This record gives sequence, structure tokens and C-alpha cells, in this order.
Amino acid sequence: MSVLKVENVNYSYQDGGAKRYILSDVSATFERGKFYAILGESGSGKTTFLSLISALDKPESGEILFDGESIAKKGFENYRRNNIGIIFQAYNLIPFMTAAENVRVAMSITDNGLPGNEEEIAMNLLDYIGITADKAKRLVNQLSGGEQQRVAIARALSTNVDLLLADEPTGNLNEEMEGEIIQILKTLAHDNNKCVIVVTHSLEIAKQADVTYRLKKGKLVDGGQEADTA
Repeated sequence: MSVLKVENVNYSYQDGGAKRYILSDVSATFERGKFYAILGESGSGKTTFLSLISALDKPESGEILFDGESIAKKGFENYRRNNIGIIFQAYNLIPFMTAAENVRVAMSITDNGLPGNEEEIAMNLLDYIGITADKAKRLVNQLSGGEQQRVAIARALSTNVDLLLADEPTGNLNEEMEGEIIQILKTLAHDNNKCVIVVTHSLEIAKQADVTYRLKKGKLVDGGQEADTA
């Protein structure tokens, strides 16, 4: 069964006397254990799509389901707090906190059960994604961009969720760091059975995704193309 399903979603705004559709009759299915790319140029509707599946906005019509239940019925705040982790392009970390403290803040707001002590979980997660114990105790603004993005990934994982949503997660990184972050996200999908959805304009990320959805002028034109793994 899909972890996330988007069914006939529409989203528009009023532009004078005309109605402008940002997303038009969009449907997509996402499963655990796969790494997805939502590919599109600026203005294609991909940022709106991410806002809708992360419950930061709601569709004009259509439905978004998490494990078969409407996220509207589940409650948007409840869904954000307990079912998804979001990774932002600009990291959105709290600058006056350490890396470990940033991760622990996320754990403090979830209702999900956690497998142990919060401090231990935070340190283990940071170690898993390549942040040493020394760097975990530093203020995040003392870390490099790539390191801050790793902290953001650990924070998204810390609430014990199955669905990770990433908004241009490598947009502020160089090519080497981009490759490392993509590999972490792929590993989380394939080895940890997470559903990872990355919204991006990067063809490199799309090439490495298991499934690519392409948005063009608010339309889903590819419908989910399995990557060639031969």
C-alpha cells in the first residue's frame, strides 16, 4: 500500500478576472523504500506541490492521503508533527543552538514514541549521517553548508517518521556535497525503508531517483517514470 497518495489535486489563484491554475488535476503515488524526484523548472508548480503534501497549504479540490487516510481528516498539524520530516534548502536550523540541540527540539514536539533517550538518539542520528560528536556540540552556524544540511536531515529523521520531504536540498551546495547528500537520501530510502520525496530542478538528482515525476505548467506530464537501474 502507498504511504502517500495524491488524487486529482487542483490549486489555483485569481488573477484579475481570470483563474490561474498552478496545479491541474495532479495525481501521484509514493511508496516506502523508494527515492522520488519531483522535477520542474521555476514556475512549474513543484513548490506548491511540496506545500500541499507537507500540509503547509491545502488544495482547492482533490485529496491527499497518508496511509489511506485523508490528511485533512487526520489534521494538518497532527500530520506535520507526527508523520513527515521536512528538509529545507536553507536548512532552517536555529543558529544559537548546537547541532544536537536542533535535533532534540524536533523530538520535543512529536507524539511519536522514541526508541530511547533524546540526547542519545540525537547523537546517534548525527553520527549516522556523518556529523562527529565534536561537531554535534558546536553551534550550527559554525558548521559548513553541507554539515548543516546533514543536521537538517538528522532533525527530519528524529521524530521516527516514514516520509521525508526535501525542498531543493542541494541547492546551496557544491557538486561534491550534492553527491554526498543525495547518497544519504538514497540510503535512507533503500536501507531504512523511508519514502523520500525531493522537489528539485536538478537533472542529476532526477537521474538518481527510483521514480521521477515531472511537472510542467501545473501538469504532471510523466506520471511517474521508473529509473533505469540496468
